[in-house]
Amino acid sequence: MAVPYTPLFPLLLLCVSVWSYEAPEDKQDVFARRACPAFLTFTNAAFLSGATVELPCHCKPKQVQSVVWFYRKHMGASEETRALTDHHGNKLLDPSNLPHSGDLRSRFSIRLFSLMIFRAGREDSGVYICGSTHTDFFSAYDLDIQEARKISFYAPRLHPQTTTKKSKKSAQTLGSAHPLYQLFTSFRPWSVCDRCGLPGEQVRTGLCYVHSHFLHVRYRRTNQTVASCGSGAVPKAFGKLKGTTVGAKMEVKTCQVECPKEAAKPSAILSMMAFLGYNSGSMVPVFYLSHPAERPLTLGCPRARPNMAVAWDRGTKPIYRSQHMTGGNHSDTSPRLLIDTGHHLVFKPAKTQDSGVYYCWLQGRRAAEIRLLVYAHLGRGQSVTSHPDFLVALRKVMRSYVAMTAAFCLLLVARAYVKHFRDAHGD
Repeated sequence: MAVPYTPLFPLLLLCVSVWSYEAPEDKQDVFARRACPAFLTFTNAAFLSGATVELPCHCKPKQVQSVVWFYRKHMGASEETRALTDHHGNKLLDPSNLPHSGDLRSRFSIRLFSLMIFRAGREDSGVYICGSTHTDFFSAYDLDIQEARKISFYAPRLHPQTTTKKSKKSAQTLGSAHPLYQLFTSFRPWSVCDRCGLPGEQVRTGLCYVHSHFLHVRYRRTNQTVASCGSGAVPKAFGKLKGTTVGAKMEVKTCQVECPKEAAKPSAILSMMAFLGYNSGSMVPVFYLSHPAERPLTLGCPRARPNMAVAWDRGTKPIYRSQHMTGGNHSDTSPRLLIDTGHHLVFKPAKTQDSGVYYCWLQGRRAAEIRLLVYAHLGRGQSVTSHPDFLVALRKVMRSYVAMTAAFCLLLVARAYVKHFRDAHGD
């Protein structure tokens, strides 16, 4: 478990649970300023799998001091809507009995009325509603989590500005046509270079959208005729839009930029920052994390958002997506150490040799230093003989036992010889 001096939300979410948020009575409630709609509509939100999703509760009545989030699957009946917390804000399911990411509610938290979902997956798609303990609904989201069907790696050939313009133009190119709807992949602009001084990478993601005049009116976007492919606004008659080449994609290209020059800091400030747990050389917060070996581990960069550029280093060695990502042009197998599409550093599983110092970059600057210790651990269902170092330890113990036994026997022989020698000369 991490022992940071400053908040490290992604690291602490490895065993987080859900709770409701209650507004302090002596503080002004800014969430009550916005009037809630009389007719509940679902705001369409699409993300790539692996992202940490934040769903704000935009409005609530002034008299309501706490909120509860509700969930139901797409195309589910209203009777299937269930609360993610009980009336006291407690979790409905104990995640300690489940593996990480095994249950949706084991990766939830509510921060300032906003619902946070750590490493959202495709199975997390559905309708999320912000309401009260009396089942009053205030605002709702139509969440669509898409998996990247293709991840492309290539070297840049065009100037970044020229590439961005062409990307925006190609984003509106329709990928598949149907009498009732049209499918296309909408690309976001290229991110900034994820690190400076050293060769880095730029990332852009494309999500699948459908254009039709027959979308459900209760699911809303700025353009009422466009919704994400996995949205509940898509009629059942369209099917699940499978059997098409259009889908979520990710593209990665290399880049290199110079680090901006920073003004020299006084030595007193450096000493104070080091005392508070910051790296005196790079002025980044330092976090400590211990984790048992042979278990999955996920590291997230603090304050990272899905649309930000994130990079990882182990010591002075960069960790590039081209060598540590599944779905690449030259990658057919899943590596043990990888960077997922949500920019998390994932160990599958963590081993003792993974212990060391890791750095994460955010928007081209170092954001945090993580000192990781992976220790050998014997959990439930494991025996001493199943440990990979059991035979080595047994050999060392046996050698020590043989050496000590030989030394003991040698001492006995020497003692007997000395006694016999004394008895012989005494006579």
